Amino acid sequence: MPASMDRAPIAHAAKSRMPLPGFDRSADGKPLIGLRAEDLFAFGHLIRLTEQLILDQFSRGLVSGTTHTCLGQELAAMAVVRALDHPDDAVLSNHRNHGHFLACTGDFVGLVAEIMGREAGVCRGRGGSQHLASGHFHSNGVQGGMTGIGGGLALARKLEGSGALVATIVGDGTLGQGLLYESMNLASVWQAPLLVVVENNGIAQTTYTRETIGGGIEARGAAFGLPTWRFADDDPEFFAKVATVVVELRARGGPGLLVLDTRRMGPHSKGDDLRDGEELDGIRRRDPLTALGRRLPDRVREDIEARNARFVEQVRALADASPEATYDEVPRHVFTLPTPQRGAAPAPDVAPGTSVRQALNAALHHLLETRPDVLVLGQDLHEPYGGAFKVTQGLSTRFAGRVISTPISEAGVTGASIGLALAGFRPVMEVMFADFLTLCMDQLYNHAVKFPGMFDDMPVPLVVRTPCGGRRGYGPTHSQSPENLLGSVPGLTVVYPSHRHQPGRLLADATLHWPYPVVFLEHKLLYGEKVDAAGYAELAPAVGDVAAPLFPTLRRGGVDPDVTIVAYGGMLPVVEAALQRLQDEEELDVEVVAPALLAPLPRGTLIGHLLGRRRVAIVEESHAEYGIAAEIAAALAEGGFKGELLRIGTPPVPIASARSLERQLIPDADAIVERIVEMF
Repeated sequence: MPASMDRAPIAHAAKSRMPLPGFDRSADGKPLIGLRAEDLFAFGHLIRLTEQLILDQFSRGLVSGTTHTCLGQELAAMAVVRALDHPDDAVLSNHRNHGHFLACTGDFVGLVAEIMGREAGVCRGRGGSQHLASGHFHSNGVQGGMTGIGGGLALARKLEGSGALVATIVGDGTLGQGLLYESMNLASVWQAPLLVVVENNGIAQTTYTRETIGGGIEARGAAFGLPTWRFADDDPEFFAKVATVVVELRARGGPGLLVLDTRRMGPHSKGDDLRDGEELDGIRRRDPLTALGRRLPDRVREDIEARNARFVEQVRALADASPEATYDEVPRHVFTLPTPQRGAAPAPDVAPGTSVRQALNAALHHLLETRPDVLVLGQDLHEPYGGAFKVTQGLSTRFAGRVISTPISEAGVTGASIGLALAGFRPVMEVMFADFLTLCMDQLYNHAVKFPGMFDDMPVPLVVRTPCGGRRGYGPTHSQSPENLLGSVPGLTVVYPSHRHQPGRLLADATLHWPYPVVFLEHKLLYGEKVDAAGYAELAPAVGDVAAPLFPTLRRGGVDPDVTIVAYGGMLPVVEAALQRLQDEEELDVEVVAPALLAPLPRGTLIGHLLGRRRVAIVEESHAEYGIAAEIAAALAEGGFKGELLRIGTPPVPIASARSLERQLIPDADAIVERIVEMF
């Protein structure tokens, strides 16, 4: 992988370059904090005063929602971040993120204003306390949610040969989250430069973690073969020891686990501290920041404290003066990044008689051959197996190192794919069965779509391919059609082509020309179907239908049909069988409309075409309640549709394994004919 590949940072650099009292900045704005006790105390004290300011602003009614301060943990928050000195080092944090953010960016005004919901906020009020993005820093409030993304970013650093590290910082309360261990395992298998940092303060929200952690913390690192270190933030050599870990890990090039023993002096958020007074008194007596200050001459410490107090009051004044955050125009969707025009087909045209499986395989082959930024990840993709449905057959040998067979870690691999996409790669991830997308849902719902949805200029060109649908007797957890769940996720693009589309071209377009997360659904029964337009033509995409030019809607039939059937994906062959009977036996003029894009719904294109029809039947294989058909029906109603409307789908019950029962549940040609005839 060429080291010179263009790679977008996680977000723009910090807005504020306000001079810091006593500190210079690097070229990218990161505060340069030396190892002198004077410097360490000064920056730790700045963090503490800022946290106290935030709580004071809350008491004044200037902060809404929640905020989690790092009072008492300032030195732990600084230690790793200050030691990261490569321009491409990245820091991924959690809900208790303020100290990490300040040590990474020095953007004090941006932090305080963000928490206050002001325009001067680093994310203009979109993220608040828990969701901050600046340069190579990002945080999220879902416990452990960033760890998979960290694994992907670290793999990207390795592939690029940059020598940079990725630090993913969690609290000890996160040690119960399974994604953390999936991510540690992936980093170990890939030997990716990921430093997992556990800030061990002994308590989650109000529950002591000694009651919730089985075994030792360091043993978790050893289980995955990670070199492990453990230091306490009241150790006089704490910062030097942590810096040595960063140097050592950078030289080794693989992952590691660093446990930092610390204590939280403040509440979990604003006032939920149930610890008794004696315990809190002991934490205050231990306070490593105060102890560090005592190592300084009184006059030096007092000068620092006075200088910092003046600076933080300036921060308060600037944040107070900033207007409340507002949208210039209330967004209708998140799809605002420029979309490249498709132009010439990015993959070679398929020969007559080519199956859907072969077309998808050819598209992946072409992408890997022509684009060094494309990676393919998933379970059992390697030769001689080639994936559960053989779509990746023949790829792993030719493109060694870029077709990656992964552990059974759907959530972790989804997170890693997000990280790779953020780093400028174009990952195509395969999930063996669409039913397993529920294991990926947190990463899709709370992470992948949030980057472009909340922050400026943050593409996530991720494609998740997955086989779906029934009619093969695979049973309740291998036969479902989850597009009704996926279509409801704001910012998630759902593409479901048929054999009448050009599925290879659509896959290539999703990979190269759409800078947002895509779930690309492939019906199992379509893999053997021949790709054939069979008289279908594309509807002209309406202005304002984002993504519609890339993922077209097809139609076939007369200009004034008796009934129009809307169907997509694997339901199209079934509908075509029904259509033949409706025409031959019932002498009906039937039109078929086949969208490939389910979300965002191409309203102008699809609804604009259907509004003038007399009868519309929408057929889907997914559960018909709260589904794609329901959304199309609602859009038609809102548009003033005057005709008759029918929805046909699977009842909301588990898909049975017995083929005889499955046939009764999933609509077949007989059921479609019967229901449509009833319309007349």
